[in-house]
Amino acid sequence: MKVLVIGGGGREHALCWALKRSKRVSEVVCAPGNGGISYVARCEAVHVASVAEMVALVEREQPGMTVVGPEVPLAVGVVDALEAKGFKVFGPTQAAAQLESSKGFAKDFMARQGIPTAAYAVCGTPEEVAAALAKMGAPVVVKADGLAAGKGVVICETVEQAQAEADAMLAGRVPGVQADRVVVEEFMEGPEVSFFAVSDGKQAVTVGVAQDHKRVGEGDTGPNTGGMGAYSTDTLISGEMREWLLKNVAQRTVDGMAREGVPFKGVLFCGIMLTSAGPKVLEFNTRFGDPETQALMLRLRSDVLDLIEWSVDGGAIPKVEMKPGASVCVIAASAGYPGSYESGFPITGATTFADWEGSVELFHSGSAVRDGQLVTAGGRVLGMTATGPDLKEALGRAYTSLAQVSFEGMQFRRDIGWRATAD
Repeated sequence: MKVLVIGGGGREHALCWALKRSKRVSEVVCAPGNGGISYVARCEAVHVASVAEMVALVEREQPGMTVVGPEVPLAVGVVDALEAKGFKVFGPTQAAAQLESSKGFAKDFMARQGIPTAAYAVCGTPEEVAAALAKMGAPVVVKADGLAAGKGVVICETVEQAQAEADAMLAGRVPGVQADRVVVEEFMEGPEVSFFAVSDGKQAVTVGVAQDHKRVGEGDTGPNTGGMGAYSTDTLISGEMREWLLKNVAQRTVDGMAREGVPFKGVLFCGIMLTSAGPKVLEFNTRFGDPETQALMLRLRSDVLDLIEWSVDGGAIPKVEMKPGASVCVIAASAGYPGSYESGFPITGATTFADWEGSVELFHSGSAVRDGQLVTAGGRVLGMTATGPDLKEALGRAYTSLAQVSFEGMQFRRDIGWRATAD
């Protein structure tokens, strides 16, 4: 089967890599792809915000399955357009993707369905924000309602800061953030986990659990990013907690969306905070996370195509088997990220399949090949990903391998998994 993957980041590189390993996949095509992906898949140019371009590509390629990686194509309705033409496509419809594309929709949905989440208010004006803050106080979290590439969330220590941040989002003064509404949300404390499930519209099945590191600086300091690293272990949460999250968050979400006439197919990424009052949902994403996918795909022993086909076609639920132990992804980013940065710097030491003791893969998030030279082409550039019998071993393999790679201004966190390895 020919499989087309839409997207061009580290998540898509990991998906292409996993699909390439399937015995049932004859060819992997990625659009638009990147420099690293071009070594494992044929890359084709496409604008992922253009439904017309993506549909034209699928009509030209005639893949047996199309896999949508990023959030933007889902939000603009590429799944709806492809399904209307009879193509098989993995991912939620535009209406179902509102669980990610509108934080206000997601919060209201959780309230209706009894899914545990923080107290909140959806505000469309500065006056509404002021009224919400008067009730909620500080610290408080301000979130842009729409997609913001992981950067539209600000933890505010004072009411005044929260008002200023919300006003700036509503006025369009925050780079990369377009928001007609903001969500003012109760501040919660506790460890965060990313809980991944896949659904066929009726049933949810657990894929894996990981922990992301959003802040750019070590010790979880500095501004939020799209993710500076992630890890996955058998012991990140208990088996009992996995079952609780599957039943009370993922399956309840799938059931609720079906009852409301918007069946959810695809990946449900549940951002969970384990508070002293119990687990609560921070947010939903409607696709695999980045960089969590890199860590999870390296642990996945099952054929990822089986899981994708089940989500699209239904039938018998496939078994999801993970490699025991741990995996980790460490992101190497451009200097200045998540702010402004320069690109086009040569990357050295980044072989196509960085392999150290058979347990390391280098996934590319933002690279390109220009005149035969691999160069940087994004804020997040590379994701050194490794497995091991435990987290410390996986981290050692990842950091040892990353030391062989360099580009001008390369920055990375040296403390991925620091809470879990503090003992």
